[in-house]
Amino acid sequence: MLPAFRNIARADSYPARPVHMIVGFPPGSAADIDSRLIGDWLSQRLGQQFVIDNKPGAGSNIGAEIVAHSAPDGYTLFTISTVNAVNASLYPNLSFSFLQDFAPGAGILRTPLIMEVNPSLPVNSVAEFVAYTKANPGKVNFASSGNGTGSHVAAELFKFMTGVEMIHVPYHGPAQALTDLISGRAQVMFDVLTSSMAHVRSGEVRGIAVTTATRSPALPDVPTVGDTVPGYEVSGWAALVAAKDTPAAVIATLNTAVNAGLADPTIISRLAALGAQPLVVTPSELSKLMADETAKWAKVVKFANIKVE
Repeated sequence: MLPAFRNIARADSYPARPVHMIVGFPPGSAADIDSRLIGDWLSQRLGQQFVIDNKPGAGSNIGAEIVAHSAPDGYTLFTISTVNAVNASLYPNLSFSFLQDFAPGAGILRTPLIMEVNPSLPVNSVAEFVAYTKANPGKVNFASSGNGTGSHVAAELFKFMTGVEMIHVPYHGPAQALTDLISGRAQVMFDVLTSSMAHVRSGEVRGIAVTTATRSPALPDVPTVGDTVPGYEVSGWAALVAAKDTPAAVIATLNTAVNAGLADPTIISRLAALGAQPLVVTPSELSKLMADETAKWAKVVKFANIKVE
């Protein structure tokens, strides 16, 4: 009985020391920005430092593995996103299970991807893009942040649903992909709005559609892909998880604190500036989101025969 009592005591006093938030991407990435925003809030709210620890590599699997194998005490958290749901089917030999080895904690945000083209491409809508691409087979390159990333699978889903042919040009991150899109080496990219907002507003790229089911409040004049391609929907999202078997009281503390932040006007405003909206969910709702996204992207990975290099 004593170990159980000790677990309860630790959960009730959580956090009693600094908490490490593992991010599977480098500083400045969307996941890093998201994590720092909510980490600052949690530090202030819970009275302990939530330290961002960037562990990039293998499509964020390095960071995920660290957390999956960490002590189940809530002192090592992981920021998950769409890419982790994709990785579940993309990497056949992972040392952890995305759906079984993490305790869902709290949502952070949901954001559209934006379908954006180089301004030199003579298209201003999804319908025009489809017509142009079909009339110019093999001449349209789509940039992505790398094999299996959200920007890659969003484009593959678009290919599947429209029948267009595009050549995939993977990069080692969104910054490099955007640079080549702006320069004209690539013609189109599906990028998280968080990363591309400034470039769309400056006119360096032309945003022709958002990928969510409804328009983004950040770009209310930009239609959705689904307006032209019925049923098409892709959301970028981020959330916090801990290692499985983390005490329920610790998860509850995290969920309550994060959701309080997502209701704070300052946080809401900062998310809006990034083109994102709060993702307020319970742990069980987050668990369902993780399962639904994993199943969805497994179908796309299979259709597109996506392989990791």
